[in-house]
Amino acid sequence: MHTPDSAATPADLVSIDEIRAAATRIAPYATRTPLLAPPLGDGWAGLYLKPEMLQPIGAFKIRGAVSAIAALDPEVRRRGVATHSSGNHAQAVAFAARAFGIAAHIVIPDVAPERKVAATRALGAEVELVPMAERVSRAEQVAATTGMTLIPPFDHRDVIAGQGTIGLEIAEDLGPLPVPVTTVLVPVSGGGLISGIAAAIAALAPGVAVIGVEPELAGDAAASLRAGHRIAWDAAQTVRTCADGLRVPEIGALPWEHIRRQVADVVTVTEDEILAATRRLALDARLVTEPSGAVPVAAHLFHAGRLPAGGRVAVLSGGNIDPALLATLVQ
Repeated sequence: MHTPDSAATPADLVSIDEIRAAATRIAPYATRTPLLAPPLGDGWAGLYLKPEMLQPIGAFKIRGAVSAIAALDPEVRRRGVATHSSGNHAQAVAFAARAFGIAAHIVIPDVAPERKVAATRALGAEVELVPMAERVSRAEQVAATTGMTLIPPFDHRDVIAGQGTIGLEIAEDLGPLPVPVTTVLVPVSGGGLISGIAAAIAALAPGVAVIGVEPELAGDAAASLRAGHRIAWDAAQTVRTCADGLRVPEIGALPWEHIRRQVADVVTVTEDEILAATRRLALDARLVTEPSGAVPVAAHLFHAGRLPAGGRVAVLSGGNIDPALLATLVQ
């Protein structure tokens, strides 16, 4: 297990003060989700659930998007915003843009689930579908030619601070739990979620380990942590996983600085384990979770021997699952 060097954390990491400021900005728009007690049944003991599918857009991404857009200078904000996303950040930016009465141009990979594409359009955003490898460059081009502000899905201080409000809430809720929590399990994609949570936990509950979880088929974060530097995976590799929200081929630069200093480990899980965890959440916990949001539960259920002993929190990042997949899993 990698040991985070908290003492070496530089001043340029996102601070707890930035996360608290983000909490104030997002309070009118985002839900403060509870920590749910472990479901009954085999394997669940000691696992508390943070259900971010209860957010208005069904995923945690609303926190970072609202945080970043609310922090813009009003004159800059009026010119609109652009982004790229596999689906949940797209919906979050569209939601925030509508809330602030501004335009949004969203670039989405053409392999994204149709449900997420339709939901983004329904929120009033202009949606453009492109090949996976072109999502970033096309969004940057839109911002450069229109004057819109680019709101990246993870490599942005205000986005990370917004996602860090999850860690703030977890730290506030740890006290009354009957089983002391030693570990917070977090899905890893571009790293904005885990870096924000790690920043909050490092400041408020430094004895708790933050551990990332990602699919074996999109294991760039685990490979990067082992190597000590960022390693990019080709989009043709990451697109294979059913966890469509975790297909980003490389961790962001600022998230990487948090991960290498404040994250204890990154665990990978198989496709079968992800789908089994998604099914168990639906049937045992009565929580509809997309595969990307179920990966922390897969780590708890199938890789407990690699995790610290004691209570754990699993951050369920979203619930925007394809209905056909859900039907197949619960039959």
